[in-house]
Amino acid sequence: MTLELSTAAEALIGHLTAPDGTDLGVRDWPVAPGVPARATVLLVHGLGEHCGRYEPLARQLNAWGFAVRGYDQYGHGLSGGPRGGLSSELRLLDDLAFMVDALRCSVPRGQPLVLLGHSLGGLVAADFVTSGLRHVDALVLSSPALALPLSTRQQLLLATLPRLLPNLQVPSGLQSRYLSHDPAVARAYEADALRHDRISARLAQYMAQGGLRVLGQARTWCVPTLLLWAGQDRLVDPAGSRMLAEHAPPAVLQARCFDEAYHEIFNETAELAAPVFGRLGQWLDERLPVA
Repeated sequence: MTLELSTAAEALIGHLTAPDGTDLGVRDWPVAPGVPARATVLLVHGLGEHCGRYEPLARQLNAWGFAVRGYDQYGHGLSGGPRGGLSSELRLLDDLAFMVDALRCSVPRGQPLVLLGHSLGGLVAADFVTSGLRHVDALVLSSPALALPLSTRQQLLLATLPRLLPNLQVPSGLQSRYLSHDPAVARAYEADALRHDRISARLAQYMAQGGLRVLGQARTWCVPTLLLWAGQDRLVDPAGSRMLAEHAPPAVLQARCFDEAYHEIFNETAELAAPVFGRLGQWLDERLPVA
């Protein structure tokens, strides 16, 4: 499949105010004026980054006829909150529910809604869907953080810190060289003023418990899902994606591992990213065909 990035309209940057008064940064990538969208894709980004890093993916989705909205999760990017922090254990799920409700109010009635979550965002999106908080029409998971590569020391800290010091923020340990085989991706990430390298004990606990919660629902999976993950991932444990793929009903969840790719499968080199975009486009055509 040939990749064709849309430049039909500028991204719109603003914010929505959550029920507790926290401003959450929002970016919209609309389709060309006068063109009805096939669906709207809601992007949920990963740990330490922000939705602005998804511009190339959003433009490709625009070219395929999809409107796109992304938002910065609490404690990230243009949103409020301490960097990498959480005000409550389920804060990220509550914010996603708020974003889904707001989006439903701004698009034509009955227009399909697709969640696309990467890494931490993939965990949040999967947890959101399995919890049944809101209806979505389809789900795409990109290298979801369903399992974490924790050392014995990290496991011990995770067992005590969230209870004693839930708001303690420590370095996330993310190594940018393992984002992609494309060195330009790591350079851009390091130079990005909106990214951060912090994670709180409460957020780490949510990630550990959320992954177990999602995997525990694998056999009852009921939302049409495309699961894509990186075989050479060193930032999350690929075993979580493999387990979900093995136990979820194949009629509902389709999965593919890209053996040579690093964590950010959509930001890989052209050679490695092409089959990722190809599989995504094929699945979207099957689920949401062009009218």
